[in-house]
Amino acid sequence: MNPADSPGEIPVEPDLAEPPGTDPDTRGAEPAPPAPDRTGIAEPSGGLGSWIRNPRLADCSVELAALAAVLLAVLGDSPLWALPPAVAAVGLLGWTWRGALHGHRVSSGGSMVARLLLLTCAYVVAAVHGGLDVTLAVGITLAVLAILGESLVAVLARSAQPVVANLPGAGLRPCLRPNTNRATLVNGFVMVVALGCAFVGDHGVVVIVAAAAGVGLIVFTGVQLLQRALLRRGVESRLPAVVAAYQPVFLLYWQAAAGTEYQIGMWLPYLERLNKRFMVVVRSEHNFTEAVRLTNAPVLLCRGTSQLDAVIVPSLKAAFYVNNAAKNTHSVRYTQLKHIQLNHGDSDKVPSHNPVFRMYDKNFVAGQAAIDRFAANGVQMPAEMFTIVGRPQVENVAIAAQPISSIANPRVLYAPTWAGFHADSNYSSLLVGYDIIKALVARGCSVVFRPHPYSRRSPALSRECDRIRELLAEDRRVNGRPHVFGPDAEVKMSVVDCFNASDVLVSDVSSVVADYLYSEKPFAMVAVSAPASRFPESFPLARASYVIDAYGGQVHGVEPLLDDMLGGDPLAATRRELKRYYLGDIPAEGYAQRFLDEAARYL
Repeated sequence: MNPADSPGEIPVEPDLAEPPGTDPDTRGAEPAPPAPDRTGIAEPSGGLGSWIRNPRLADCSVELAALAAVLLAVLGDSPLWALPPAVAAVGLLGWTWRGALHGHRVSSGGSMVARLLLLTCAYVVAAVHGGLDVTLAVGITLAVLAILGESLVAVLARSAQPVVANLPGAGLRPCLRPNTNRATLVNGFVMVVALGCAFVGDHGVVVIVAAAAGVGLIVFTGVQLLQRALLRRGVESRLPAVVAAYQPVFLLYWQAAAGTEYQIGMWLPYLERLNKRFMVVVRSEHNFTEAVRLTNAPVLLCRGTSQLDAVIVPSLKAAFYVNNAAKNTHSVRYTQLKHIQLNHGDSDKVPSHNPVFRMYDKNFVAGQAAIDRFAANGVQMPAEMFTIVGRPQVENVAIAAQPISSIANPRVLYAPTWAGFHADSNYSSLLVGYDIIKALVARGCSVVFRPHPYSRRSPALSRECDRIRELLAEDRRVNGRPHVFGPDAEVKMSVVDCFNASDVLVSDVSSVVADYLYSEKPFAMVAVSAPASRFPESFPLARASYVIDAYGGQVHGVEPLLDDMLGGDPLAATRRELKRYYLGDIPAEGYAQRFLDEAARYL
């Protein structure tokens, strides 16, 4: 998915970090990871941020600085010649590893050459300029062995992947592979200690003690991984029998990029309400980790098709999908199952009429709009492939209790999408969002700002997020308006909470808009991909929307539009009509039951 795509995936557009129906308490405290770089930290701008997002360039920079330190240690008249490049190398390495402060993995293999060069620098400084102390030499040797041992640990780690969690009789606790981060970080610390002692010219015993700790941790981690790998093989050999004994009725199949757990998070509560035994089947370790956090149902990691074959047991009747990942083809080949696509949101975006939807037996859609969208875009789909089930995730969205004109200072939810996977799915209004928010604040509106978490993947969009937050913070300080933004809006509040806390929505081409339609409250869509006059031709939901013209990168005519949206609201009747078209003509009482009834038919 854009930079976060897993190999072989057909990108499917995500909308918000946590669409309606996802319980934030089951997702952990953090929203979806905002950037795919190995540090795990989103970079707010270009420059150093752009450098750090290129792992190989970052590694080469550290290696060059370390190599310069070695050469100056050999050729220089004083050890101080080597000190600046050595400090620079350590600083750059620390910068690339800063994600460890947030629990993210650090690069071991990518930094190994640089760390060995820095230990070489320490040895040369001591040998050439200070008279090599035996204890220091032993300590540096142990530190080198510990770093080289990381390669063996990495090999063992690949064999110690998790297999299953929450499956009765599996005989394997739902633990993940042992933490290899600690050994790498400790070895990095030992390297710094060795450098410091070499330049100071003393304390070789300190280096021995620190390096011995590094070696011990490497050995301990390797033994843990070896035990885990052997245990995994035993579990895999008896897994088919254990799954057959469990007798699952259906499976939820999921393959996606890291940080997109909302795709299954929005559906798990409803699949659990079917009261049938089921299991979640994933194809990657990061998906396994995310799924285990979301459900108590069995979670199986099947990397290869042979592993997948082994768990397709006779009791299974159906498989549900939440995206169009390319590896879905590995599952739809089981003709004895009924294959049902749920998707993870409904909008007028290009991915919502992907011809790939043809490969499923059934496509559960929110309303007739989803069906008509395929034909309108030249994708012919037999009518019997669709079943209208509504959007159960909106069952707790409150419907407007009063006209917008009766609210003196309305609260506006601004929920822009991100830049998308490809140019034809870039609908984000964030580049003009500051001007829109400024116009709303000038009218006395308070704002709930909840951008798509992937906005941090783009330096330009990230900068705009920061500008908007600064504007809202300043207005809250000066005028006391109850703006909500940052973690309060993006983590503490669910999307449904944001819907219910707002009187108006401003968003882009996004499934968030279709879900908000359930509330019958007014909303605006920002037209960035086409002029406002042609916007409804490509995005029919805009017929019920006040369209903000931002085509060409500038906002035009926003004031008269806000007069209508926040005043007389002439589109109120159109919204009620399109609500049935997009979200199904389903009674509000027991709205989610339609999905449960239709799903149960195949179980």
